[in-house]
Amino acid sequence: MLVYGLYAAVSVQKSVRDRQDGIPVTAIYYGLSLVSVLLCLLLLTVGLWNATLEPSEKGFYAMSFTLSQFAAIAVQKNTRDTQPKVQG
Repeated sequence: MLVYGLYAAVSVQKSVRDRQDGIPVTAIYYGLSLVSVLLCLLLLTVGLWNATLEPSEKGFYAMSFTLSQFAAIAVQKNTRDTQPKVQG
């Protein structure tokens, strides 16, 4: 679930950034990536809701997932920002 969520979040961020830079991105790919992020959040919520864990443990897992997604997006964005622009 974590890997799927990270991939989906990075895909959405990359699609948005590509569109801003004028790189064509299909609506299907963007839509599937966005649906994947929402699906991961939904599945995580349902899984934690039904888990037999203490509320503090559930919060730990939810925050870990959220912060992992933020970190993956930030690394991808910063990596792309530091690359030299290719002019063609």
